[in-house]
Amino acid sequence: MRPTDRTVWQKSSYSSAGNNCLELARVAADQIALRESDDPGIILSTSRTRLAALLKLARQHEPR
Repeated sequence: MRPTDRTVWQKSSYSSAGNNCLELARVAADQIALRESDDPGIILSTSRTRLAALLKLARQHEPR
C-alpha cells in the first residue's frame, strides 16, 4: 500500500526545528512508510517487524 494525500506523517523526536528529518507513517496494518522531509517524493516502505530490527541493530552500534 502506498501513502496518499491523507497519510499522516510523524516526525522523529530527534529532529530539529528545520526540515532535515525522518518522517514515518503507518500505511497498512504492518506497513510503515519512511521519507526525508527535505525530499518527500522518495518514500521507502517496510514492515513494522523489519523496521524494529533495523532500529535495534542501529542502537547496538551507536557511537559512544
